[in-house]
Amino acid sequence: MNFYSNGKLLITGEYVVLDGAKSFALPTKFGQDLVIRSIKEPVLLWESFDVENKCWFQSEFRLPDLRIVTETFDTESEDSKESIALSLQKVLLTAQKMNPSFLQSNTGFHVKTNLTFPRNWGLGTSSTLINNIASWAKVDAFKLLNESFGGSGYDIACAQHNTPITYQIQQERPVIETIDFDPSFKDQLFFVHLNVKQNSRKGIQRYKEFKDEITTEIQDVSVITNEILKCDDLVSFERLLVQHEQIISRIIQNKPIQQLVFDDYFGQTKSLGAWGGDFILATGNEDTPTYFKEKGFDTVIPYKKMIL
Repeated sequence: MNFYSNGKLLITGEYVVLDGAKSFALPTKFGQDLVIRSIKEPVLLWESFDVENKCWFQSEFRLPDLRIVTETFDTESEDSKESIALSLQKVLLTAQKMNPSFLQSNTGFHVKTNLTFPRNWGLGTSSTLINNIASWAKVDAFKLLNESFGGSGYDIACAQHNTPITYQIQQERPVIETIDFDPSFKDQLFFVHLNVKQNSRKGIQRYKEFKDEITTEIQDVSVITNEILKCDDLVSFERLLVQHEQIISRIIQNKPIQQLVFDDYFGQTKSLGAWGGDFILATGNEDTPTYFKEKGFDTVIPYKKMIL
């Protein structure tokens, strides 16, 4: 068996997507697969490989109770071996609870996961894994996410779609709409990695600590999302990005990335997802990669090379 899920980038609605803002997200050309084969022993052997085909995590679980038997891990990883194995165990146990027949077998399984992007990029190492496990276990991926790691679920929606989407939580359920986003200025959009892996769960925690009454802000972000989808010129698009940055800045009491790091940049930048790490969106031209590389940010990916 083989399952594959797309990575993700959240263009509008970071943080406030949790509280019902209409958000705009893009699935990426990068993702993660899950390859499963049966073995005779009643164990689950798990191996995770990075984009360079290097095994960074291994574990053995006893079946069917999923008790951790052994584990090895990449010592250069920012994760502890305990957190990786226990987090994986939690997801598998949750899937088993949702579908009691999952992993109930006289035989075992050898599982390999393969990332097609560097682990520090923040394109959805966890969400692609959860969606793949949900497909394997034949359970609802959104419910599996909610009962294991938590989050808005937009990343699960991207994992399952091959086109741009809008995503909104209404009455605690995800509302997903596939859209056609093909602006004339697409060649002037770039994704720049900030050389920092941002923990989205910590970012969400910070948001919850700082947010106050934000009904108006949620409505404003939803309006910006709709305007961005209709936008046909770069100047208007950049203006909307600035407005969005100002709204989120007020809520989480943090300065926009352009003020903090790129105040001399000739285009406009916007944080994507939890502020302070992973990718940002930058408008620009053929000089954009040079500008960011001179600042020490070597990963600058044109829109067409990143987005499905």
